[in-house]
Amino acid sequence: MPSDKSPGRSPGPPPNLPPDLPPLGDVIRRFGLGARKSLGQHFLLDLNLCRRIARTAGDLNEITVIEIGPGPGGLTRALLDSGARKVLAVEKDSRCVAALRELSQAYPGRLEIIEADALGTDVRALTPPPRRVVANLPYNIATQLLLGWLRRIADFDGLTLMFQKEVAGRLTARPGGKAYGRLSVITQWRAEVRHEFNVSKQAFTPPPKVASSVVSVIPRPAPLAAADWRALETVTAAAFGQRRKMLRSSLKALGVDLGALGIEPTDRAEDLSVEEFCAIARAVHAGAR
Repeated sequence: MPSDKSPGRSPGPPPNLPPDLPPLGDVIRRFGLGARKSLGQHFLLDLNLCRRIARTAGDLNEITVIEIGPGPGGLTRALLDSGARKVLAVEKDSRCVAALRELSQAYPGRLEIIEADALGTDVRALTPPPRRVVANLPYNIATQLLLGWLRRIADFDGLTLMFQKEVAGRLTARPGGKAYGRLSVITQWRAEVRHEFNVSKQAFTPPPKVASSVVSVIPRPAPLAAADWRALETVTAAAFGQRRKMLRSSLKALGVDLGALGIEPTDRAEDLSVEEFCAIARAVHAGAR
């Protein structure tokens, strides 16, 4: 029976075999990557944990992944090893950019480094779909980034993000609890949110003061209910800005007839569903025309 192997030729390495890369600790020392508080940096050096985050993001073989704040590149390595078609790393810190350029040489054509401030970057313009954001977000800008992406959430395959545990709890909170608030309503209006797992603060260098959580944000085919974005922001700001007051008091300035919408004026903000907030927002928007 003939052999599939040609004589004198040794088989090549498996196609997805990770390159021989230096430990992340060595990268940090060589490039002087002391974490900067002003940038909200807490580097994730546990490669097993990075691989778990990459797995949580799902099958990335046909996806371009956008990573925000990659730092020395621990999660970047895991995303590339997981088979992501391409990784676009958006990094503001020039020291980290230098380290990432070295990493890009190990993955020819699959890692692109963009030296930019993520807050001023329209990541949708960086690559055609399908695209997914996977990131250990800088905590000082995490919520602001998320709200920006939610406005155009249909343009993403999904988001797999790490937040402070408390913020992650707000994203997934249901009506009736203290964690339920503006961020809960707006996020769940545009997407399904799933808590994946918690991460100990000891997994980071330097350790933050709080634990963290990884969440998946999956775009809804359509918003949970019809509403104007600005009107919904106005309503939730008024309601949760005085969350201990009854709605007839906290929303008085908006001039909405809550009873006509089937909402009890004696309820408080945390009692309303996302759909009920959307109903109030529609009334506010209609009254402003």
